[in-house]
Amino acid sequence: EVQLQASGGGLVQSGGSLRLSCAASGWIFDDYAIGWFRQAPGKEREAVSCILSSDGSTYYGDFVKGRFTISLDNAKNTVYLQLNSLKPEDTAVYYCAASERPMSQVGLRHATLYDYWGKGTQVTVSS
Repeated sequence: EVQLQASGGGLVQSGGSLRLSCAASGWIFDDYAIGWFRQAPGKEREAVSCILSSDGSTYYGDFVKGRFTISLDNAKNTVYLQLNSLKPEDTAVYYCAASERPMSQVGLRHATLYDYWGKGTQVTVSS
C-alpha cells in the first residue's frame, strides 16, 4: 500500500521560511510524478509545485514567483518543498500527491492525475 507522509508545516511570520517533506512508502514505481497542492479555507485546491522523477521537469504555480523550490531524493522516495518569503496568502493545508501514470510536464498541475494523497500539513503565515 502506497502511503505519503507529509511534515514540516507550522506557524511562521510573514517573510519567514519552512521546509516541507513528503516521504513515500510502499512505492514500487521507477517513474512517477510527485508534488504539492494546497487548499485554503473557502478556496479551491491548487497546484503549488510538482516534479517528474524521470527527468526532473518541474511545475510551479504562478503565485510562487521564485519563492519556493521543489527537490526530489529518489533514493529516499522523498520530495521536499522549500518555502521562502512566505506571505499570509500562502496560509493553507499543503498536500503531497503522487502518480505513477505516464505524465508530461504539462500534466503536472492537474490534481485529477494524481492517485495517491497524503493527509496534509498546515502552513500558517501571520502578518
